[in-house]
Amino acid sequence: MLRAPVESNDGLLSDTVSSNAALRRFLYGLPGVDQVGCEARVATLASRSIKTTSKAQALDLAISMIDLTTLEGQDTVGKVRALCAKAQRPDPEDATCPPVAAICVYPDRVATARAALGNSGVRVASVATAFPSGRSTLDVKLQDTKDAVAAGASEIDMVIDRGAFLSGDYRRVFDEIVAVKDACGQASLKVILETGELVTYDNVRRASWVAMLAGAHFIKTSTGKVQPAATMPVTLVMLEAVRDFRETTGRQVGVKPAGGISTAKDAVKYLVMVNETVGDEWLDPAWFRFGASRLLNDLLMQRAKLSTGRYGGPDYYTLD
Repeated sequence: MLRAPVESNDGLLSDTVSSNAALRRFLYGLPGVDQVGCEARVATLASRSIKTTSKAQALDLAISMIDLTTLEGQDTVGKVRALCAKAQRPDPEDATCPPVAAICVYPDRVATARAALGNSGVRVASVATAFPSGRSTLDVKLQDTKDAVAAGASEIDMVIDRGAFLSGDYRRVFDEIVAVKDACGQASLKVILETGELVTYDNVRRASWVAMLAGAHFIKTSTGKVQPAATMPVTLVMLEAVRDFRETTGRQVGVKPAGGISTAKDAVKYLVMVNETVGDEWLDPAWFRFGASRLLNDLLMQRAKLSTGRYGGPDYYTLD
């Protein structure tokens, strides 16, 4: 178990982050990731099978963990409203199907989503901080965040400055996250690492710790705009990081793989990995999410197959 000099109540004020040099020493003192061992572990977990009853529960759990996402330049008010309707009743003919966790949209579509969702319990998440590049001034990033929260976002997904991180300016990354978290007010903060640009598993682990030390409520793999996006090995590294962080500080942090997860089979593999790595406390939408636009339809098709014995055609479901 890691023993970092971090305050257990908020994880922000300690010798660990007193300077860039101190933060660098801490991050490079973390255990290195065994790439071969990590990928072998994922292969083992991915080979697990679950029985019919457990599979039905897993499908419903996965649906309830989805941040149903549309992040395109062509997003319209009508598209966002339609997505919100689907979020609340994924299968209009089956009231037992759970709603998704959240709708994720650009800041200028937050008000539309908030109005469409009403008091349904489905949350509104918004990407901010010059998503997806993160290449803007801090003032612009903070205003982006404040605008999204003012419009009704209850969750903010921010991107880290990968240029600063890869050049070793860890304190700058840390300070930006702290500032954005403050701008969030009561909204939750998910910190996107953009793992496809971090190159190594060691960098993924270090970026995870920077985000958690800065107060992130969730750490998220990807914007979905860079390949590779979410992968099981990268998510395993992040799950191990949140496990070790809680053991060290007492604070639990969520994980959100996003981008490229499109089949129910893959979603179930992720849930198995969560259970085996961090335990069932994370098997809850409060602590694990899927960022996805296409995954929901396949989950619905598999769910229908279990209950009726036959697949519904893809054209039965609305396009996301």
